[in-house]
Amino acid sequence: MSDATRTTGRPTALVTGASAGIGRALAEQFARHGHDVALVARREGTLEDIAAEFERRYGITAHVLAMDLAEPDAPAELHAEIDGRGIRVDVLVNNVGIGTQGTFTEIPTERDLDQLRLNAVVPTHLTKLFGRKMVERGEGKILNVSSTAAFQPGPLMAVYYASKAYSLSLSEALTEELRDEGVTVTALCPGPVRTEFQERAEMTDTPLGSGRMQSPEAVARAGYEGLMAGEAVVIPSPQYRLLALLTKLTPRSVARTLAKRINASR
Repeated sequence: MSDATRTTGRPTALVTGASAGIGRALAEQFARHGHDVALVARREGTLEDIAAEFERRYGITAHVLAMDLAEPDAPAELHAEIDGRGIRVDVLVNNVGIGTQGTFTEIPTERDLDQLRLNAVVPTHLTKLFGRKMVERGEGKILNVSSTAAFQPGPLMAVYYASKAYSLSLSEALTEELRDEGVTVTALCPGPVRTEFQERAEMTDTPLGSGRMQSPEAVARAGYEGLMAGEAVVIPSPQYRLLALLTKLTPRSVARTLAKRINASR
């Protein structure tokens, strides 16, 4: 099928990493505002429960697509599955991602490569696949979940920070490229958020991973509103907007030193 059509008359938002945290909260924002949602993550049972809840609560259609996006062929398979089901993706939310904390030379290579796949390669591939159809139609929205980590280097989380810098840079470049094509691209850059991320990244004993955090719901609300407004970069909290500004003004050597301190295990 070349270009799937809507079956409900509602726009559809495809959200990766939708089983928990920011991804789940973003999917709920779209459902609450009248979008059908296509939920992508590994945990099929969890996705089924979320889909049933959203359909009951918001009267929308929720599609479940259980897959591991770290697999090399996963983006193409997801695109083919969406196409085969006749789902037109009006909004693409690239949220899936992981982090690692520790000394670069001691972190297992495959773990960092998985991190690059999920944080950089997969969003790029999905944006290519679904972005082309948006350009053909002359409309569409893409939300890339980045981080305030994108604004500086991050010793002891080197690959994570670098991958988020890539996400931000790509998003801002595509904002300009697609501006006249009817497609908007937004980078969502929150600070630390209260999710499973800290435990999975093994950083709960660091100042960054154990300090004050934003809620997924507040971040998702800011991301949704910024996307709908066509903003290029959304930093949800005034505190972190100020931090991003100060980071630009701070000498790189100082920024590196400070980042190392907050990323170091106690």
